[in-house]
Amino acid sequence: MSSFYQEFKAFINRGNVIDMAVGIIIGASFGKIVNTLVNNVLMPPLGFILGGMDFSDFKLTIKKATEVSEAITIDYGLFINSLINFLIVSCSIFLIIKGLYFFKKRTEPESKTCPHCFMKVNHKAKRCPFCTSTDI
Repeated sequence: MSSFYQEFKAFINRGNVIDMAVGIIIGASFGKIVNTLVNNVLMPPLGFILGGMDFSDFKLTIKKATEVSEAITIDYGLFINSLINFLIVSCSIFLIIKGLYFFKKRTEPESKTCPHCFMKVNHKAKRCPFCTSTDI
């Protein structure tokens, strides 16, 4: 039992697992924000422009409701809402990652390539640390 505990502890303490858990929690919260944005901010004006339509009401009735059973419908309007949510989330994540790469590139030190050994060398170096050449 002790071995299981040690393995589990090592698994949990890995940075990737904790980072993934934080990402999932933030992603779920972000999804709720985007759902609210789409359903309460974007869809009402879009419905108004389209003459009062509400996408969530769009459905294809396969079997009408009876006294005994409910109607069977394909709610493709809800799918349209989900598709818009997905596009907004995807675009937001793309912009965030693009911004992170922009700042990462600016903070990384520039490097140059040694003409003798073709290794990357810090741009401030006066001598190649790999081949000790001075004309870099």
